[in-house]
Amino acid sequence: MNKDNHHIKVSLTTNPYEIVIGKSILEDIGDELLNIGFKEGLKVLVVSNKEVSDHYGDCIIKSLIKSKFNPKLLIIKAGEDQKNQSSIDLIHNEAYEARLERGSLMIALGGGVIGDMTGFAASTWLRGINVVQIPTTLLAMVDASIGGKTGINHSKGKNLIGAFHQPKLVLIDPKTLFTLPSREFKAGMAEIIKYGVISDIQLFDLLERQENISELSNMKEKLLIEIIKRSAKSKAEIVIKDEKESGVRAFLNYGHTFGHVIENLCGYGKWLHGEAVAIGMVAVGQLAVQRGLWEEVDAKRQKRLIEKAGLPSSWPQLDLESVLSSLQGDKKVKNGKVSFVMPLKIGEVKLFNNISNKEIRECLQKIS
Repeated sequence: MNKDNHHIKVSLTTNPYEIVIGKSILEDIGDELLNIGFKEGLKVLVVSNKEVSDHYGDCIIKSLIKSKFNPKLLIIKAGEDQKNQSSIDLIHNEAYEARLERGSLMIALGGGVIGDMTGFAASTWLRGINVVQIPTTLLAMVDASIGGKTGINHSKGKNLIGAFHQPKLVLIDPKTLFTLPSREFKAGMAEIIKYGVISDIQLFDLLERQENISELSNMKEKLLIEIIKRSAKSKAEIVIKDEKESGVRAFLNYGHTFGHVIENLCGYGKWLHGEAVAIGMVAVGQLAVQRGLWEEVDAKRQKRLIEKAGLPSSWPQLDLESVLSSLQGDKKVKNGKVSFVMPLKIGEVKLFNNISNKEIRECLQKIS
């Protein structure tokens, strides 16, 4: 075990696991799997996309072979528009060809889309086999890879088909971010800002003090590891309290309810998930100001930080009636009412489910 690695425990009652953060940790994936009890000879299906695999696929496969595992690499297309049943069929077909068994393992090597699809494929193959997440985008490192949410999109909405399926391990190597496009890095910063708003004022303050948080090249390694660690820890603590999203885990949806509408109505891929969430945070911040829940000065601080990260902050031109209709299709609608996580102050949020269409219209007109 590398003493320089950072370990975060996700201490769930039935499926506990660790998040391990460390430089060059991908070279040790084989040893890490042996350390948590996987046996030599195990069949392993690594699922990735070409862009990620070109950089890290050989490294992963070599490490697995060195530790006497039996790996196979599957390349599928990435992108939000690929997060569908056809992609799951490809993974299941490869699982069959590789003769994966109930004790076998799938590894998701890539961003949140690859992680969601591989996790869902693992949850449904032979009624559930093991999965390990190796996120290579900032957004996946601090959010998508942690907590066991897996799924694919439906034509009528994002992530409507899915399952909770906890990974056996999450391995985070910050070095993989240096091959990430700048726009993807910025998108990941949206989720990090989210953690500052919902539960970690020290993280929010830390980000505010930085001169530049929009480009990885301007960020010191120590700061990068610190914000990944704090964000992953925030996510883990919430998941531990509420594995299946029946309570406080809903707070992780801050900015996402509006964000999913943008993704759905604009077409998956036009806006990156983090970009849509950034706009969604500004929108729900405005909603909270209208209700007198949040000080306008804090709403402005949030918007400035989002813009400092190079993220969009204005609501796109969308038909309001289509927005309201899309909101009704959200997974978190109960008894016909849309739930919104709204800020009370930086570091504290609360769930509200009595928001009227009139309030939503007023809010979106103000930030358009």
